[in-house]
Order: sequence, then structure tokens, then C-alpha cells
Amino acid sequence: MRTQVGIFGAGPAGLMLSHLLHLAGIESIVIENRSREYIEQRIRAGLIEQWATDMLTETGVGERMEREAMFHDGSHLCFDGSTHQVNFRELVGKGITVYGQQEVVKDLVDRRLADGGQILFEVDNTAAHDCHTDKPFITLTHDGKDQRIDCDFIAGCDGFHGICRPTFPEGALTFYDREYPFGWLGILSESPPPDDELIYAYHPTGFALYTMRTPTLARLYLQVDYDEDANNWSDNRIWEQLHVRLGGTRKLQEGKILQKGVTAMRSFVCEPMRSGRLFLAGDSAHIVPPTGAKGMNLALADVKMLSRAIADFYRSRRTDLLDSYSDTCLKRVWKAQRFSWWMTQIFHVFPNEVSFDRRRQLAELDYLAHSTAAQTSLAEQYTGLPFD
Repeated sequence: MRTQVGIFGAGPAGLMLSHLLHLAGIESIVIENRSREYIEQRIRAGLIEQWATDMLTETGVGERMEREAMFHDGSHLCFDGSTHQVNFRELVGKGITVYGQQEVVKDLVDRRLADGGQILFEVDNTAAHDCHTDKPFITLTHDGKDQRIDCDFIAGCDGFHGICRPTFPEGALTFYDREYPFGWLGILSESPPPDDELIYAYHPTGFALYTMRTPTLARLYLQVDYDEDANNWSDNRIWEQLHVRLGGTRKLQEGKILQKGVTAMRSFVCEPMRSGRLFLAGDSAHIVPPTGAKGMNLALADVKMLSRAIADFYRSRRTDLLDSYSDTCLKRVWKAQRFSWWMTQIFHVFPNEVSFDRRRQLAELDYLAHSTAAQTSLAEQYTGLPFD
């Protein structure tokens, strides 16, 4: 087979890159080691920044999102027995969209297939070759047959555990990594969320996040130990802690728990995000703790920049944007890392934390709740920084 861009990974990054390239008249093939059913049912976070919401709509894959998503003008901070709204729309003129990542994936798959795009599911033995030449290629096994895809560029959108980052030459990458001493117990419940907008709650027993998938389906999180077994948390224990950490500031209606699982938290960045004609995007290059809701948004930002760079190459044969791709993306990545760390450290209870730290956190939250300047900074970052 022959294509212009070979893309590893059928997540939001890989599928959106393929879609944007198609709109620019550039061919691509997406390869994915999982089944279509798996990627479309894989539950992930679903908070979309304003610019990304606009991009989905403007590029023709936002029709269902516009019908079914929930559009929020702000969110709430809960601490010390009270709740405070931060109205993003009033502060910066932007909001956020709650729409599951798996729904974005479904919409992109449908659109790529409707446009005649190639997505190869359930592939094995994938590898990228000759990435430092002008004729890279991919090898794989699909439907029991060994195949080769010749291409001009390769995009590694295959996640943290994918094969593309290890393809970089030994010593070519610098890693920045931080693991946090806690995780999130996430539950999906057949119950209405306690508010129309998200609630971030600080409590001496740990952080909690109250969000939603639909008006009748709540997505709720509790801070737990990083190595906690979800089976140690009975339904009664989960609801008890959710009530406690919400502090009586909202009515929390209980319902049937459909899913529960523990996710460890980490910050990770590798530099650079390019090696020859192999480009990393999304989780293959960076991971953020979910507190700032930046994971999928960073992935979409990466491929927005990469699609521009590739399109400019085919249009003018210039490599300026390709050469600056890594530096351009990393500026945004590090700002998102800083914001995600900041959100994490003000809301979570750290092991061996002393009374000074807790008083400092409460002071910072109180400042945030009552300072227009602080809220504006939060709103600008939470709804999505502008592009240069």
C-alpha cells in the first residue's frame, strides 16, 4: 500500500489528524491494534475546550455533539462548607463542552469512513521503519496477512504505551516525569449530577469531582491511594464519601453504580516530539493529571498544528512548520502541565501534609473564589489558551 501519511492510533488525535488532512486533500491511513467496538466504547474524559468545540463544528464532525452535548458557562469550587461559581463566559467570553471522548471517536470514525478514509482495525506486529529518510514505511499484519505501507510521513498518535516513541533513536529523547501519591476512583452512576455544572471539591479527607455524561448519568471521582483496589470500595462507602466531600452544599441523589475503577495520576513530557519524519502527538508525547481536563484537548491541539505543517509542506514544499512543530506544541504542553499541576496541588490532600499546607490551600481557594483577576486566569486556561 501507498499513502502520504501513515497514522498509528485511532483515538481522537489520530482520527482528527486523518480528518484534517483529508480536508486539505492529503491521503492517510490509520492503523489501530484494537477493534472498532473497543475504541468506540472505551470510556475516557469528555471535557472539550472552546476552540476544540469550534473546530469539531467547523470541520463537519460536530453535528451530533451540538445536539447531545452539555454546554457549560462555568464551574463550581467547593470548600470549607460553601460553593462558589466561576462564570467563564462572563470572564473571558468562552465556555466548555461536556461530551464523552468515545463520542468524539464515534463521530470521527463515521466521518472518515463516509469520506472513503482507510482505518485498519485489529492490526498486529506494527513497526515504523526508515523514519530518518524521505521514504519511511510501516509494516503490520492485518487479516492474517503481512503488509507494508509506504508513506511520506508517520504520525505516532498511539498513546503512552504505543510503539512510536520507542522507535526514536537511543538517547534522542529527554523525559520529564512526575508520579502523584494518589489516584482517582471514578464511578459512572445512573443518577442526576448534583449541579448543572462541574463541582471541584476540596475536603480534608480528599478531593472529589462531580461531573456528568448526561442529565441522568453522573460521572463522579474520589481521591484515593494510587494503588487502591476499586473492589475495596463498596457502593455504600462510595456514596458516603461523595456526600461527605460535597459537604451538604448540594443535594446528591444516589443511583445504581454502573462502573468503577482507579486511575493513577502522573505528569509526563518527552522532548522533542519529532524524529526525522516521525511525529508524536497526544499521549504518546505527554500525559497530564486529569484535574485540569487537558488530555484530549492537548492531543487535538497537536494534530491541529501537525496537519497545518504537513499541508504547508505539500502546498509549498517548505519545511518551516514541520521543523518548528515540536517547539510550537511543547510551549502549549508545558503551560497545560503547569495548570494541571496547579489544579492538582490546590485540591488534593497529599500524604504527610502538615496543617500549614492545608491552611495555605484554603487561603488559595478563598482567594480564587473572591478575586476577579484569579478567576479570569483560571477561566482563560480552563476554557483553552489561544493559539499564536
